[in-house]
Amino acid sequence: MDRGERLQNHPSASNSELLMDLKDIIREHALPFLPAKSLFRFKAVCRDWKLHISTPSFHHNQSLCCRNISGLFYQTSENCTVFVPIHPKSCGVPDPSLSFLPEPVVIRASSNGLLCCQGRNENGYYYLCNPVTKQWKKLPKPTACHGSEPAVVLIFEPSLLNFVPEYKLICAFPSAGFDGAAEFEIYTSKNNTWNVSGELRFGVPKYSLRSGVHVNGVVFWPVRTGCILSFDLTKDSSQLLDKESGDDDCLLGTFDERLCKVCYRLLNNEVFVPSVLVNICTNTMPLVWETKVVIDPKDTYMPLDDCDTKAVAVNRDIVVVESRKTFYSYDFEHKETKTLLSPPQPADSYYMRSVPYVNSLVSL
Repeated sequence: MDRGERLQNHPSASNSELLMDLKDIIREHALPFLPAKSLFRFKAVCRDWKLHISTPSFHHNQSLCCRNISGLFYQTSENCTVFVPIHPKSCGVPDPSLSFLPEPVVIRASSNGLLCCQGRNENGYYYLCNPVTKQWKKLPKPTACHGSEPAVVLIFEPSLLNFVPEYKLICAFPSAGFDGAAEFEIYTSKNNTWNVSGELRFGVPKYSLRSGVHVNGVVFWPVRTGCILSFDLTKDSSQLLDKESGDDDCLLGTFDERLCKVCYRLLNNEVFVPSVLVNICTNTMPLVWETKVVIDPKDTYMPLDDCDTKAVAVNRDIVVVESRKTFYSYDFEHKETKTLLSPPQPADSYYMRSVPYVNSLVSL
């Protein structure tokens, strides 16, 4: 047996090959599922990992794989932007105040790692940014007036077949020509243009829309009258969907890629109840919701008996709850409650709005 064969059969050689294979497996199949903050730390592991994590192809792959909520961006009454992480050790942003943008902004919406903000000056330009990489883009001025509190929804769905990120922004705004009607304007990154849809939906009082959510090509906005306004991007059509009474304070979100609502009720010991929408056929039929989880007060120390408690974010894994400036996350599967670290605020300050955030490396 020659020296080469002896080395090949030596246990230390096979262990070295196994270690190399394990490193490659971790690099290819584990790293893309990690949030951006962890990946920045793992650049120090070795030169190979640093180069791999820095490539545009890896950024694209990570945006496909890392989809869970990492935290929430909040706008305070003092017009400060703050970030509340769910997992502080692995998720975070270097500049939660978003001071890298060219002007002070108000957060409006988010989607899979991207934030939509609006300038606070009279022009009110929209900005898209990734708060991890500090990349940003100023959008052209919309053709319609969206109002002082625009009901904007950002849509970014990473695609395996589309290496260049494409995103849309849709705003439902009060019609200037018809009282009690809503119109829709859509921005597409592919053309870098805004276009007003020909769709007009009556029965939507002025400034009654709240933060919306996008699910499988359809955008939903809760209306303060107790209904849900929907807009189908493919069909360029809208509906006004009735909800059952008593659901005016529900939060809309996604659960298993379906529209989800989280309602807070104190009656009959029912508390936060995430339910998913079963049917959305016509506005002449009542919506049918399927209850997925009922949070038992015995399983959590969240102050569910406090009238100021409200859900602020939800996905298939967790719900985030705010009560008197304190934030809690509740894990549906493990029935675990965690108090989140929130930035200190002045005594007279409060949180005006929040958007869920994913710690992604997606590029603009």
